[in-house]
Amino acid sequence: MVSSRAEAGVALRPTRAEVNLEAIAHNLDVVRALVSEDRPTPPKVYAVVKADAYGHGVIPVARSLEAAGVDGLCVALVEEGIELRDAGVALPILVMSGLYGHGLGAALDARLTPVIHDASQLEALRDARSHASVRVHLKVDTGMGRLGITPAALPAFLDALGAMRHVVVEGLMTHFANADCDDPGFTTTQLSRFEAARGMCERAGIHPELVHAAASAAAFRMPETRLDMVRVGIGLYGVAPFPHAAPGLLPAMRLRTEVIALRELPPNSPVGYGGAWRTGRASVIATLPVGYADGFFRRLSSDAEVLIQGRRCRVVGNVSMDMTSVDVTEIARSLGVAVGDEAVLLGSQRGAGGFDVIRAEEIARRIGTIPYEVLTAISRRVPRSYRERSPGR
Repeated sequence: MVSSRAEAGVALRPTRAEVNLEAIAHNLDVVRALVSEDRPTPPKVYAVVKADAYGHGVIPVARSLEAAGVDGLCVALVEEGIELRDAGVALPILVMSGLYGHGLGAALDARLTPVIHDASQLEALRDARSHASVRVHLKVDTGMGRLGITPAALPAFLDALGAMRHVVVEGLMTHFANADCDDPGFTTTQLSRFEAARGMCERAGIHPELVHAAASAAAFRMPETRLDMVRVGIGLYGVAPFPHAAPGLLPAMRLRTEVIALRELPPNSPVGYGGAWRTGRASVIATLPVGYADGFFRRLSSDAEVLIQGRRCRVVGNVSMDMTSVDVTEIARSLGVAVGDEAVLLGSQRGAGGFDVIRAEEIARRIGTIPYEVLTAISRRVPRSYRERSPGR
């Protein structure tokens, strides 16, 4: 059973995630220009759309990227790839996290390209002789310690692959562990190990068309890692893939809702479950119809801000499952605030009080996580609405 998402056009609650497909297309252009620098033959750009396109909605995002001319897509699961095929997406689709159970047959039937990373998958490859040509990418573990053939086990694995005439090793890949860190030392070590693995393949008579290692962080920071192809995920959604800003990227998601109630409370009044926060003065408290069930983390209780009228207003009390309280005392006095006013939890807002932006990176810092989790946590009950790409892009 596929879980459904509330549709923006029929949702009654004013909470929704607005996804700017124009921004995603712009970010693709930024990536293309960057990785093409000083390259007579630019590397291919595959967009990573796993986890529902990092929470942005995989089908609209994939269709937009396809129209923008992206070279291919990367997913984590065979099921994600099948969903894209069922939606009519025709691009090459690489299944990066391997195969489970009878996943190889399902992947091949859907014209997906599986990543092979373990000797246990050889038997399934042998059994796939009914397919005239089985195209795979081979993953080498150069230091991530997660998936991939180790360099020591690679020669025997290549011998076994070489005996399977129906198997074509289209790609050779690895995954960097520390590319988002300031010290490039371990990434350089991994790249050296990967080049050695590439040499083993060549000597075994295996000549992959696509050799790739760089995800967003390495693609932006280390030109030597771009090789034949880059796999770009978080950067496409406008988030810097490392602690320092990546120039030119535009955030693609805006999480907004509206004020549904206002309370004037005297000093020392408790707000929310457990009375964890009390007013220090006569205060105006706004209630927003969004909570941790929507992906607005409970860890943000009394430790976050939202934008109303272009001004920052502090979250107060415990974030509950469906509602969040915000202290709007200052803007109530200076600008006025009313039921129905827009509140932005992620993204930008321009209002009577000015202009400001709350980025995924800021929320991540507040709760001790990474922007990836912030974006992918926005739940399916939050409708997504889409700003389409301009004609001619």
